[in-house]
Amino acid sequence: MSNPVIESPLEDDKKLGAEHVEFREQDVETGGGVHRRFNANHQMDDAAQLLAQAGGHVDVTEEDRKRVLRKIDLWVCVPMCIVYCIQSLDKGSITYAAVFNLQADTGLVGAQYSWLSSCGYFAQLVFQSTSAYALVVFPVKYWVLFNMVSWSIVTICTAAAKNFAGLLTARIFLGVFEATILPSFVLITQMWWTRREQSYRTIAYQISLSVAGIFGPLMAFGVGEGTSRTNSSILPYQGIFLFLGGVSLAFAPLIWWMLPNSPTTAKFLRNGNDRLIALERIRENNTGTKASTWKWDQFWEAMRDPKTWMWTAMFTAVACPSGGIGTFGGLITKGFGFNSFTTILMQIPTGVIGIIVLLSSIFITNRIKIRFIVICCLILPAIGGAIGLIYVPRNNIHGLMGCYYTLYFYPALQPMLYSWANLNAAGTTKRVVTTASLFVGQCVGNIVGPQVYLAKEAPYYHTGLYVDIGCWSTLFLLSASMGMYLKYLNRKKRDQRIALGLPGDLEDMSIMTTEEAAAYRTALTERLRQQGVDEAKLYEQAFDDMTDFENPTFMYVI
Repeated sequence: MSNPVIESPLEDDKKLGAEHVEFREQDVETGGGVHRRFNANHQMDDAAQLLAQAGGHVDVTEEDRKRVLRKIDLWVCVPMCIVYCIQSLDKGSITYAAVFNLQADTGLVGAQYSWLSSCGYFAQLVFQSTSAYALVVFPVKYWVLFNMVSWSIVTICTAAAKNFAGLLTARIFLGVFEATILPSFVLITQMWWTRREQSYRTIAYQISLSVAGIFGPLMAFGVGEGTSRTNSSILPYQGIFLFLGGVSLAFAPLIWWMLPNSPTTAKFLRNGNDRLIALERIRENNTGTKASTWKWDQFWEAMRDPKTWMWTAMFTAVACPSGGIGTFGGLITKGFGFNSFTTILMQIPTGVIGIIVLLSSIFITNRIKIRFIVICCLILPAIGGAIGLIYVPRNNIHGLMGCYYTLYFYPALQPMLYSWANLNAAGTTKRVVTTASLFVGQCVGNIVGPQVYLAKEAPYYHTGLYVDIGCWSTLFLLSASMGMYLKYLNRKKRDQRIALGLPGDLEDMSIMTTEEAAAYRTALTERLRQQGVDEAKLYEQAFDDMTDFENPTFMYVI
């Protein structure tokens, strides 16, 4: 007997009976337009194959879920935080070096310093397609580790650069090897945690950027102080590159030991049914874990999806200010009249502010469960801070520093957007392509950002600040529009489920708290029993590597 093809009928094809539904091979109409069908013989991902060997389903208690979650947080989230922190330190080394007279010591003139920041993102942009493909066909652990060791060595070698050409070469290679980390981490997050847990874990490793913002200036201060006082032959900027690159390389063995490839192969899940429990935990995501085959149909679906291009535009808008302020923030502060050592120390509160804002944002998001509202609220203080830096008198140092610190609401925007975007895509190849497109937008923004901070306008950089205000305003409008569009898509999904004989008014358990999800699951089970609907049908495609367009039970997060 051939496997049935399951799909949503078009308006002229409603052959639904009370006890039987006849499904034919045809296109599926979803909120994103007309897309290809899905069927019960859809190629399974690695998790589905493992679950099939175990009989397709494992009963999991709440105690089991929590126990396995603690293991996952230790063995997956901790190494991710470490890698992300040291990547940020290596990337930010150029900013610390600039405060300690990198430009004068290496003879940089005009926009050359800006290009040292932009060139790395050009490299990431070119390398992105290779990285996206590698994430599908190579074990993610070894791909991350290879790139981590490589960029650590590049950072160390940057100390040997004594002119623009040498620095440019080093920064290009740094961009190549750092290109894969954020897309890799988005994929890892989706493989290991439920959608309600993903926001917290994304914030956890994104907070490591703020941790780097605290310890990076302290380390740069120590290295700069040491090389200056000892009259060392090593210049302060060289010492910074050597030290930060060495720290990164020293952590490589720990990452090799801890970070797993996937739930289906993780060594720390060898005991009992822990591996199956880890998979059952994320079944309700309806996004799967990881398939090892590149699927061109999912690639083209991602290209046709309007969300892909909206996300890309949003990431361009958020990255442009990030690239500019991240590169020139220290020089802006130094322009207030501080010396190099004071300027470095004045950067420490930016990391503290970043942590507080991130934690507050995720707390509010999980309470109201509407992400676009929180994102829009984060944009407003950043706009206010930029306006203040333009118009507050230069003799008002406290006012200028207050405006500068207010800018640092903006670092919370990027992790919130990454979490939001990747909660709204399913299918391994489509998720990788979506993440790659976000990264392309981010690269474009980070390339442009430093270029609008004109050397001739130092230390005011008004053109750069005006561009940042425009980008944040655009992001505000795009975020609100995306929220409305996702609400529309959820209404289309509801109609699709009804046409298939499934409950239309489902709620997304994957973004509820544990207690809310347990209560809703109990009520839903009873309601489905009364309606004669098998609850398993709601999640039977969860590990079939289906896209969000194909899966009728997928729900978009607004």
